[in-house]
Amino acid sequence: MTHALQHLLAPERIAFVGASARANTVGRDMLQTIRRGGFAGTVYAVNPGYNEIDGVPCYANLAALPQTPDLAVLAVRNDRLEAALRDTAAAGIRAAVIFASCILPDDTDPPLHARLAAIARSAGIAVCGGNCMGFYNDLDGVWVCGFPSQRTRRPGGIALLAHSGSVFGALAHNDPRLRFAFAISPGQEMTVTIADYLDYVVERPEVRAVGLFLETARDPAGLRAALAKAAQRRVPVVALKVGRTEAAAAAALTHTGAVAGSDAAYAALFDRYGVLRVETLDEMAATLLLLQTGRLAAPGGVVAIHDSGGEREMTIDLAERAGVPFAAITPETRRSLAARLDPGLTAENPLDAWGTGENFVASFAGCFADLLADPNAALGLFCADFRDDYYLHAGFAEAARVAAAATDKPVAIITSYTQLRHDRIALELTEAGVPVLDGSANGLLAVRGALAWRDFLARPMDPPPPAPDARAWLARLAAGGVVSGGAGGALSEAEVLDLLGAFGIPTAPHALADSAAEAVAAAARVGFPVVLKTAMPGIAHKSERGGVVLDLRDAAAVRAAYGPMAAALGPRVMLARMLPAGPELALGAVRDPQFGPVIVLGAGGTLVELLDDRVAALPPFGPATARRLLDRLRLRRLLDGFRGGPATDLAALADLVARFSVLVHALGPMVQEIDVNPVICGRFPAAVDGLLVAG
Repeated sequence: MTHALQHLLAPERIAFVGASARANTVGRDMLQTIRRGGFAGTVYAVNPGYNEIDGVPCYANLAALPQTPDLAVLAVRNDRLEAALRDTAAAGIRAAVIFASCILPDDTDPPLHARLAAIARSAGIAVCGGNCMGFYNDLDGVWVCGFPSQRTRRPGGIALLAHSGSVFGALAHNDPRLRFAFAISPGQEMTVTIADYLDYVVERPEVRAVGLFLETARDPAGLRAALAKAAQRRVPVVALKVGRTEAAAAAALTHTGAVAGSDAAYAALFDRYGVLRVETLDEMAATLLLLQTGRLAAPGGVVAIHDSGGEREMTIDLAERAGVPFAAITPETRRSLAARLDPGLTAENPLDAWGTGENFVASFAGCFADLLADPNAALGLFCADFRDDYYLHAGFAEAARVAAAATDKPVAIITSYTQLRHDRIALELTEAGVPVLDGSANGLLAVRGALAWRDFLARPMDPPPPAPDARAWLARLAAGGVVSGGAGGALSEAEVLDLLGAFGIPTAPHALADSAAEAVAAAARVGFPVVLKTAMPGIAHKSERGGVVLDLRDAAAVRAAYGPMAAALGPRVMLARMLPAGPELALGAVRDPQFGPVIVLGAGGTLVELLDDRVAALPPFGPATARRLLDRLRLRRLLDGFRGGPATDLAALADLVARFSVLVHALGPMVQEIDVNPVICGRFPAAVDGLLVAG
């Protein structure tokens, strides 16, 4: 079945409305651009002032064309756009590109952009733009761009989707090592969003990696579906998401709401679908260069060969910072290396292989091949500062090519400096399947991405635990209040703990009381020592209000603590057994307006908002995913036992987290925020506090 974007991105006939013979205009440049791209289809120019432009037949209007185009490129002023798009619709054209800003001074309501979108949606027109740079389809030779460049068509495996026109230009117009299948500037996404473009490009078998420069998701459900499709087709997506913030809404009532911020949903989305997140364009470019080879990293760590001891030490430091592991090579590999190395050099990984320089090509090729052949080697790095027209680096290039040809593992060159004069040799190596990654930091971050993609593809199936019947709880939440402990049917803290228990999540034994005598009796039932908490409606952050007293060891202590708390906050309290001390985990969820519920997991207790130790995930998920999330926390080291304390049952903790994800998924839109803090991670983890904000 033909994809909805076929007419837009791979048309057979194109009409350029507003074509011009005047130099240095979009109308002239777009005709020259489509010709330079090698378009093999039919091109029409539309302008009543010409009969032809540079050999292209020119017509007065779209209705005069001899055939209906697949695509109309509207290079006209804002004040002429509405009429031009209506003409496009009347002609039965299915796709359009709009370069102009779609903004008029003193515009009416609805504004021009909204009027254009309504016309396009009504006519079923797929619009790239407005305010876009256009696109390059290098696979099919379709260049629809009104802004000239010196790029040449070199079809490859990278698809670039960039909300920023400047990013589109920076990556698509400069480095020939980046071999594009597509480079697309969606602009305002009038009817076609970045999710639609992603859905299209991952269907093309030539596409091996996608670069995504993302400002916002105008179609969140579509983006999630497209990312899932990319993952299913084993096409890695490298994303640079801008506009990140850690500031949550001022009205957040839970710890989770305060720490989640607007970026947690994207972090969770990317984690679910194996999206490789980068911070800079240099990191994105390096990662795409490495992934475009199509080689998948093997199990294990990195092997590296150097011609410099000092740069080797720098690489080791930077790799540790980047989280890139080096392979532990086998004794057999060490013996083979030792037989090739000059005296004084140590057979190790990373390897400094420069000695006397005698027969260096064969020596480096052999040593690098030995490293790559090691069963613990995931991929190989040749680390040297290559430059053009230097016999030594020409020899290194030959050694790298020979070693790479003997393996199916990824192989790359990493330079220590980004400003080397190596344009020719870098391009030759990259086209030979050995990409040159400029700068140690950028290169190692790209390697980290390649290893992360390997690990994502190796994730096991991880079904979530079964969900209990949640209809009664959904009805209760639908009946009332907003904050736990509130009136009108909202859940109290005790009821939140009961809710957790209903989903199989261990909790501290607890009971409610409305007097000192009842409090003493309740404490006896749950078992000393106990925690006394206010259970009055509408009190969030109880500890800050004097609503929590810890470690009450007998009836007298309960009675003494109850009086002041009841006088200050009200008579209703909850007694809960105080569990043995252990690392404290915060477990919560917020409902993101775009992507729905998001689990946030991190260091807990009173410092949850201070410590930057958290991860996010989309529910539901199983215990293997929960364990992977736990392993990413700095808190994780405490769970194995700290200063003689008992180790946490990690399987039980992972099951607890997975069951919480099932709870969040089951309650869906009925919950705005939920906070379980802390989960005491003693020998047997259990939740001891809960706060819920109904939706």
